[in-house]
Amino acid sequence: MQGHHPRKRFGQNFLADTHYVQRIVDAIGPHAGEHLVEIGPGLGALTRPLIARAGYLIAVEIDRDLAARLAAEFAPDRLTLHVADALEFDFAALGSGLRVIGNLPYYISSPLLFHLAAYDAHLTDVHVMLQKEVVDRMTAQPATQDYGRLTVMLQALFRIARLFTVPAGAFRPVPKVDSAVVRLIPLREARPAITDVTLFARVVAAAFGQRRKTMRNALSTVCDEGALERAGIDPGVRGETLSVGDFVRLANDLAGRPA
Repeated sequence: MQGHHPRKRFGQNFLADTHYVQRIVDAIGPHAGEHLVEIGPGLGALTRPLIARAGYLIAVEIDRDLAARLAAEFAPDRLTLHVADALEFDFAALGSGLRVIGNLPYYISSPLLFHLAAYDAHLTDVHVMLQKEVVDRMTAQPATQDYGRLTVMLQALFRIARLFTVPAGAFRPVPKVDSAVVRLIPLREARPAITDVTLFARVVAAAFGQRRKTMRNALSTVCDEGALERAGIDPGVRGETLSVGDFVRLANDLAGRPA
């Protein structure tokens, strides 16, 4: 791995299969003048072909040693490096029209997706590689095992499409699970109108806090049974059976009524 010892604390599994590197870059389709931002460039497997096509890239890398290697390889007019934790990085500081790319460490994938979601107004699209099970949750439909909080919160903001699976053997070191590449495009004008985003997030979190609970019980600290019925929600169903639109309607109805 080019003389670098993978660091477990950063969840480092580097993409090493050139076939999948090419597939990912082709799926992104970068062009000169676009605002590309790579999270966790690592050893540069995606960085090099992205720069070759687009001419310039911004990267956020938490590992100082890897950042130093990339800084030595690319001139500043080709690569701007931010040595930082992507979970705490202010993506708004990079401007708008961002095309975010990354092979995300499994252990921070969900928190990082929620962090990126906060900057959806600044994004053109997001192409990330994640643990396959996380992508299953992101793209799930109601009344399925994978449908949950991550699904609802992201599908309320993005159109999400699984592109293809990447086997564990494409990485070094080899992880224990397969990965998948997913594309997220902000919904913009098609985004559901959520009256109170904080309340919406609270409702969704409560609904999936204990999956076996009915909405009557799961939301007992948020609203009463009557409030559910007024919003057209059967108190006896589980949260996993509700659509994103159902959650939006419920949260908006609660936001419009006195506590």
